[in-house]
Amino acid sequence: MIVLKNVTLAGGVTDVWVGGGKILAIGSYTMDERLITQTIDGSGKQLVPGLLDGHVHPIGGGGEGGFSTRTLPLLATDFLEAGVTTVVGLLGTDGWTRTGIDLLAHMRGYMSQGIRSFLLSGSYAVPPVSITQSIAEDILLINEVIGIGEIAINDHRSTHPTVPEVARLASQARIAGLLKGVRGTMNVHIGDGKHALDLLNEVVETTDIPITQFLPTHINRSERIFDAGLRWAKQGGRIDFMTCTTETFIEEGEIPAGQALQRALAAGIPLRQITMSSDAGASLPAFDESGKLLRLETGKPTSILDAVRDAVKHGVQLKDAIQTVTSNVAEAYGISGGLIQEGERADLLLIDDALQIDTILAEGRAIMIQKKWLLPK
Repeated sequence: MIVLKNVTLAGGVTDVWVGGGKILAIGSYTMDERLITQTIDGSGKQLVPGLLDGHVHPIGGGGEGGFSTRTLPLLATDFLEAGVTTVVGLLGTDGWTRTGIDLLAHMRGYMSQGIRSFLLSGSYAVPPVSITQSIAEDILLINEVIGIGEIAINDHRSTHPTVPEVARLASQARIAGLLKGVRGTMNVHIGDGKHALDLLNEVVETTDIPITQFLPTHINRSERIFDAGLRWAKQGGRIDFMTCTTETFIEEGEIPAGQALQRALAAGIPLRQITMSSDAGASLPAFDESGKLLRLETGKPTSILDAVRDAVKHGVQLKDAIQTVTSNVAEAYGISGGLIQEGERADLLLIDDALQIDTILAEGRAIMIQKKWLLPK
């Protein structure tokens, strides 16, 4: 059993008791002290849930400039060091040479190292490539699969799906999700093309599919897409801001995720409808006007906490910024997690006044204590 002593939680100072991978109690707890294997002093530290990264590319991404530009797979330690204890993995542009089976195997490797892992079936392309015979069967029959994505629209790299195609896929994922007990969410990559979120708006207007079935991402990629995202959110939809970026992207008009969060909240968007995710492992490409790749960088899991810090710097309360990368992500996908309460999985972070990670617990296992890394690298 691990005891986190004198941690700051919900404005007060308390103790948190962890055992069997779960939170046993918050506050006083009567037990045989001989069972305590570790006591961690959390004095002056804020206790927050382990981060949920709802959009990552564990087996790498890229390839838009040829096979030599494919990004490398990510290790479990890449996420754990960043305070990420739950990941939702997906494929991107390349759904042919990078496969769902490889992604599933990689995610199961993460789970063996303490990271709670889920994945989405499909990739940019429509019709999507599935692991079983269909997207619906992937969701129903494979425990880790909880939805579909990232389906690309409004992007020169998309397959330009039609309204009926997107509606049919979203419906199949929704029905399978209902049968399984998850949302069957469709994660939608929004490029910087001419039509913004028009296709999704038409799907919602012409069908009975709830707007919350979709999670459009990259909403902070430009002012035009950001404005379209705010209109979508004011109708009740969720929006996702991507935390990985480059100086070039920002110079070209991308809004840093922390600042996008502050602006969305100031515009009256309810906090519960906003998530942030890293796009870790993905390529961060720059193209010329003809679509030719100019250069390529790789997204990092550490960008999530960087965005939280930036949001706080711009006036967002820490608890609100943290919510966008914890419980809001869980709610968007219809999974548990992102909360600190008795019975929950013990994914916990202690952070200091500078919002740097001091201690990490993943499923009740100490990964870092007082900034000392405990796992082999």
